Amino acid sequence: MKGGEFLVKEINAADIFVPEEFDEEQLMIAQTCEDFVETGVAPNFDALDAHEEGLMPSILKNAGEMGLLGIAIPEEFGGFGQNFLTNMKANESMGSAYSFSVAFMAHTGIGTLPLLYYGNQQQKDYYLPLLASGEWLAAYCLTEPGAGSDANAGKTKAVLSDDGEHYILNGQKMWITNGGFADLLTVFAKIDNDRVLSAFLVESSSEGITMNPEENKMGIKGSSTRQIFFDDVKIPVKNQLGKRGEGYRIALNILHIGRIKLGATVIGGMRRAINNSVNYAMERKQFGSRLADFGAIKHKLAEQVIKTFSTESAVYRASKDIQDEIATLLASGKSYGEANIGGVAEFEPECALLKVYGSESLDYIVDEMVQIYGGMGFSSEAPADRSYRDSRINRIFEGTNEINRLITSDAELKRGLRHKIPLLEKAAEILENKSSIQAIDVFEGDYYALKHAYVNQLKKAVTILFPLLNKTFKKKLAYEEEIMMSVADMLMYVYVLESTLLRVEKLDRQGLKSDTSVYCDILDVLLRNVMHIFQKETVDVVSSFMEGEEKEEMLNIMHKFTFYYPVNAKEARRRIADKLIENERYKF
Repeated sequence: MKGGEFLVKEINAADIFVPEEFDEEQLMIAQTCEDFVETGVAPNFDALDAHEEGLMPSILKNAGEMGLLGIAIPEEFGGFGQNFLTNMKANESMGSAYSFSVAFMAHTGIGTLPLLYYGNQQQKDYYLPLLASGEWLAAYCLTEPGAGSDANAGKTKAVLSDDGEHYILNGQKMWITNGGFADLLTVFAKIDNDRVLSAFLVESSSEGITMNPEENKMGIKGSSTRQIFFDDVKIPVKNQLGKRGEGYRIALNILHIGRIKLGATVIGGMRRAINNSVNYAMERKQFGSRLADFGAIKHKLAEQVIKTFSTESAVYRASKDIQDEIATLLASGKSYGEANIGGVAEFEPECALLKVYGSESLDYIVDEMVQIYGGMGFSSEAPADRSYRDSRINRIFEGTNEINRLITSDAELKRGLRHKIPLLEKAAEILENKSSIQAIDVFEGDYYALKHAYVNQLKKAVTILFPLLNKTFKKKLAYEEEIMMSVADMLMYVYVLESTLLRVEKLDRQGLKSDTSVYCDILDVLLRNVMHIFQKETVDVVSSFMEGEEKEEMLNIMHKFTFYYPVNAKEARRRIADKLIENERYKF
């Protein structure tokens, strides 16, 4: 499977990974992480938000002593050496810990991975055991006041000393997570007058490093976020990370990984929010009945479940594909770092779209959590307050959702133009036979065959847009951001819908669940939701660049591609909510 190929390829349910297939060891690691959160972090949520001195680094160090900071680090450097899929599951389990999750992910992700994947043997031998054990903590210094999404606009500069022994670093970084206590900083700067960034490993104890006070933030208040200033800081030449001018590539590749990791991390937040929502709905009574008995509340609970289940389905499908690509690259002779970077980079569109879908799904879930709690949801005494505030950053982390939408559609188109996937060929085939395009009629047949037919229609709707847009706008297409974001949404929703379909089908056909009726309800409502989104987006996109008869013809084609026979979504949602209420927590 190639990155982005899902759009032009029919996938067999037997060929994808579903969360129900995690083995005993993977589940044990995940449970260890969950137990650590509930016993070692949750009792300190308020104290963390109050920035109790030394508390966050001490909890991180406790996690290190348990080996939780080294899950993805090879055994030769003091870690557990677990594979990509296991690490993603561990991230999910850590994802319900609010500010601690942010600090944990910053250390194990952007703080550690540049060294793990790009460091030389000497650098890894020295620093990785310190990071795996928690003896040292890490941060990532990329953003500057004038360089956010445009990271290469950074002004921080490194100049080689006269004796050639050190680089002299001067500049400023901002929004640095873990900045207040990190021992090792990965700092991006331009050497001399270079056009692109280089990267350096900088020990925070170095002379010339100063910091502003902790930032006051809307959410994730417990995480350390500071501006860091470098004034003639001496960095040993041996601490340059990777090659000169490779910093921008390092930064981008680490962000690819961070995107799909965030997709897994937010699932933990979803689970906590859903569990709090259903528990409150079962306890709170109005008009003589539990909130959980009202249809309006069941609608909210069901949609929370649907967004969580679909996020799980898509994230772990993509994670297994990435893990398989890593294994292929290792077998071909690539180094550990090259294989991991290459495996994730191959699935750039999926990583970007899953970051968007996961972060926006969590935002929806916590917003409805506040609504279910009602007035109490607006009180800081209830858990909805922290969930709501802390969720919002995820749409900005790892590249804004706007940037990630543009990455999704641009990466897909480029794969087609470079013939890495048969995107243009598939589009030409569809357009050559456009006179025979028909809407799917209602038929009595296999449940899954009908769902696959709907998904294939949606794939065709997106596929034919790419060559039409490319022909119309050519190099100016990059400036048509509204169109490209709409296309990205269609790519995102069809990937998530197909992933959910494949998961439910596999659960049923392979007997992984004895009763799949409620999972079919989830799939039915998700299909209904996605079809409505496609009906809007296809009209918006076509109307953005076509006129006259050409426009009418294409709108007619899109209408056929997005036609479906509706189910009783109200009753399906009620059954989903009833199952959640019966279990008293998310157990789908």
